[in-house]
Amino acid sequence: MSPALADIRARIAAAEARAGRPAGSVTLVAVSKTQPWDHIAPVLEAGQKVFGENRVQEAMERWTEHREGLQLRLIGPLQTNKAREAVGFFDVIETLDREKLARVLAEEIQRVGKAPRLYVQVNIGEEPQKAGVAPDRADTFIDACRTIYGLTVEGLMCIPPFDQDPAPYFARLATIAERNGVDKLSMGMSDDFEIAIAQGATSVRVGSALFGVRR
Repeated sequence: MSPALADIRARIAAAEARAGRPAGSVTLVAVSKTQPWDHIAPVLEAGQKVFGENRVQEAMERWTEHREGLQLRLIGPLQTNKAREAVGFFDVIETLDREKLARVLAEEIQRVGKAPRLYVQVNIGEEPQKAGVAPDRADTFIDACRTIYGLTVEGLMCIPPFDQDPAPYFARLATIAERNGVDKLSMGMSDDFEIAIAQGATSVRVGSALFGVRR
C-alpha cells in the first residue's frame, strides 16, 4: 500500500474514534486534480476508489480509461456550459452554488435520466474570492433547489478561511445541514481534516498529504 494512503486512513480512523463515531463513517476523497499519473497510480492500486477533480475536461482526460469501479467527485467550480458533461461523467457534484446552475443541472438530469449526487457549496467564511452561497442564504437556496428545480440535495461542502481556526466554520456548516435535513458534509482538507471529522464531516478532501505538493 502507498505509505501516505495508509497514514491518512489511520488518521481518519483515529479521528473517528476520538469523535465517538463509527469506524468507516468518513469517506476519503483523494484530490487528484493537477497531479501527474505517476503520483495517482500507486494510490489507485492500493485500493482508493473515490477521487476529486476540479475541472470537467481534465477529469475526463485523466479518468475515462480508468473509470470502472471508481467514484468521481467534481469539487471545483462548475460553469453552466460544462453541466452536460459533468452530469454525464461525475457521480457527485459538490459545487452547486447558484440558481442558474441549479436550473441547468435540473434540465440535464431530466434529459439524460441520470442524476449525480448533489452538494451545495456554502461560502462559509463569506470570502469574496471564493465560490459558494452565503451562509445566510443557504436555507433559501437549498429550498429552491428542492422545490423549484426538483433537485435532491444530499450534502453541503465548504472551504473555511485558511488563516483561521476552521472548527467554528465546520460547526456552522453542520448547523446549516441539520436545519435543512441534509445528511452529508464534505469538509476538511490535508491540513484540517481531523478537525472536520470532530465537527461531523462525512467526507474529507485530501490532496497534498496524499500525493505530495502539486507540480
